[in-house]
Amino acid sequence: MSTTGAIAEEGARGAPVGPWWWARRRSMVLDVALALASVLECVLEGVAFAHDVGIPAVLGGLIGVPAGASLVLRRRWPVAVVLVSIATTPAEMGFLLSIVGLYTLAASEVPRRIIVVLSGASLAGTLVVAIARFHRDMAEDGYTPGLWPMIAFSVVMALGLTAPPVLTGLYVGARRRLVESLRERADGLERELSLLADRAEERAVWARNEERTRIAREMHDVVAHRVSLMVVHAAALQAVALKDPEKASRNAGLVGDMGRQALTELREMLGVLRSTPEAAAQPSASAQSERLAAVAAAASARVRFPAAGAAADAGDGGPCLDGLEDLVGQSREAGMAVELTVMGEERAYAPEVEQTAYRVVQEALTNVHKHAPGAKALVRLAHRDAEVALQVENGPSDAGADAGPGLPSGGNGLVGMRERVGALGGVFVSGPTDAGGFRVSAVIPDRS
Repeated sequence: MSTTGAIAEEGARGAPVGPWWWARRRSMVLDVALALASVLECVLEGVAFAHDVGIPAVLGGLIGVPAGASLVLRRRWPVAVVLVSIATTPAEMGFLLSIVGLYTLAASEVPRRIIVVLSGASLAGTLVVAIARFHRDMAEDGYTPGLWPMIAFSVVMALGLTAPPVLTGLYVGARRRLVESLRERADGLERELSLLADRAEERAVWARNEERTRIAREMHDVVAHRVSLMVVHAAALQAVALKDPEKASRNAGLVGDMGRQALTELREMLGVLRSTPEAAAQPSASAQSERLAAVAAAASARVRFPAAGAAADAGDGGPCLDGLEDLVGQSREAGMAVELTVMGEERAYAPEVEQTAYRVVQEALTNVHKHAPGAKALVRLAHRDAEVALQVENGPSDAGADAGPGLPSGGNGLVGMRERVGALGGVFVSGPTDAGGFRVSAVIPDRS
């Protein structure tokens, strides 16, 4: 790749493109000006050379025209320009041609060995001409210098005409290559940053969707169960208001307690969601979600009376398997026939495992209240070495039972349970039974 190739690439990046092999019009103007100056020099030196060797001056001038004009090709064929300058060295013409040609050759992408060979040839030719010219001029003046002073003077002159343009060209070429490398690296980094920004945006969108799903799931699990029990108690209150005033009063108290607890839980959750960005030490979205989960877990661990709720808050702040008895008791208070069976030696699991197991049982009992009023439910819990297994099964709905007001359902309960169990690497199965009921089963591996 020649210098022209590097400049052409630079022009392809947005610089104005000139005619032929020039990347810029100003580069063409510079080369034409240098070529004209070189033509003038070569013509004058060609006339002088013709006078010295005894040939017509016109012939010497005509030789200088193409030699000097070859400088206009320096960006396209730098090797050819240097060869022309070496060929015209014996005629003592083309010093500008030689200097500019050597600089262009050294700055181009020509292999280094070619640069060394042509620079050495130019140095040798200049040295020979300098020695011959120095000896002739001294002889004309009647002075015969020693061999070594003449050689030393010629070497200094040859190096002065050859070394500076070559070294300058090497420096400029190395700098150009460095700039090209840095520019390519910067372009690559810019592309990588653009890809990283796109991926970060995708991850942010995914994280926001995950947070919305998690918040919705927490609110559903915490509030839906309690509100469902409120609706069941209200229906029972309406049924026994005239027949059994004492039971009606007790049910009214339960409805009031559950309503207050549901409002408290909603207020705590919304307080997390309404955190302002200006607040000091603003938590991240994931931190807010974890805090919301903790609030929801603590709220759902409360039983139906405030004193019991305070006791739950005084504990570890999250629902656990020890709270299943209270959870089943709430459903019994609502009139459901629920049986809890625990198998295996009781042991502690990781908090997220116990919370997930609690949520599955809670949502399954809520579904029984909604879809199978009057049905008997059986809750089984099995403690194992590396996992906990649970099953909630209900029979068919009692045809003689009062269906109540009809609880609304969003159809997200089973989806939420499956997501919770799957997030911990467990297995969740649900479906109707042969007896006409419904069964929910889950196996959750221990993560402690």
